[in-house]
Amino acid sequence: MSVPHISRRHMLLGAGAAAIGATAATGLAPSAGAARPLASPTLMTGYVEVNNYSIGNVAKYELAGGGNVFDIGLIFAANINYDTVGQRAYLYNNPQVQAQLDAADVHIRPAQAKGIKILLSVLGNHQGAGFANFPDRASAEAFADQLADAVTRYGLDGIDFDDEWSNYGANGTGQPNDFSFVYLLQALRSRIPDKLITLYYIGPSSQRLSYGGVNAGDLLDYAWNPYYGTWGVPNVPGLGKPELAPAAINIQGTSASTAASLASRTVSQGYGVFNTYNLGSADASAYLSNVTRNLYGKATVYTG
Repeated sequence: MSVPHISRRHMLLGAGAAAIGATAATGLAPSAGAARPLASPTLMTGYVEVNNYSIGNVAKYELAGGGNVFDIGLIFAANINYDTVGQRAYLYNNPQVQAQLDAADVHIRPAQAKGIKILLSVLGNHQGAGFANFPDRASAEAFADQLADAVTRYGLDGIDFDDEWSNYGANGTGQPNDFSFVYLLQALRSRIPDKLITLYYIGPSSQRLSYGGVNAGDLLDYAWNPYYGTWGVPNVPGLGKPELAPAAINIQGTSASTAASLASRTVSQGYGVFNTYNLGSADASAYLSNVTRNLYGKATVYTG
């Protein structure tokens, strides 16, 4: 079993009393220069479709008065593919994902320098390989090795799991089983104990979160609702309100009024994460201000 959840989150804090005071509720390093003046401890995620946009866009937004808008940027998306000859799952980066990883100094490091965590989101690719159908522990560990290597190789802050589009059963692969995802999480956590592991709460893996007395939430850091424009609390054993995002918005698709309402509900009900998707290249500060005013009492400023 890996390090306990709370201890792991504390490992992610910045050094020094000031940093601990500013971020103890979030488990994330503070923004460069000054801690974000929070009206609540809520974190914001930013999924970026890197086929079209740079993950570095998450670093272009600040709160009026200082501090980052986004705490976690997610590169969307790498894939879990299936090698039909070797009969094994493998990590695949399409050319656009690979280009951003290779040019990390341009796309990733500036955001990390501001205290934003950058994660690689991993998605199914219609080939039968998924997080929920590894046939045994050794297969799950082999895939965890690839994920951990990517985190180390490209200087990332963790891995996000999105169990969509796997097409379980294709290419002779198995159907989802009860142990696969927990085995994968155990293996990955042991390899990246001081990094983030998050769950986009969808697909067979999201329904198989306990096995052999182990809860996925003891190995995950955060989980979020995947349905944009809605409210839905992820049911992840071992995670509580500070680690969950029931609210999810599509920045280019959810109405401003719905986004504002979901932000208010996040604060009033005491949840710790607010999930956003589809941050593009255009200035979205007016839209995001509807969210940040309700989360933090501050407007969003676009820094370009």
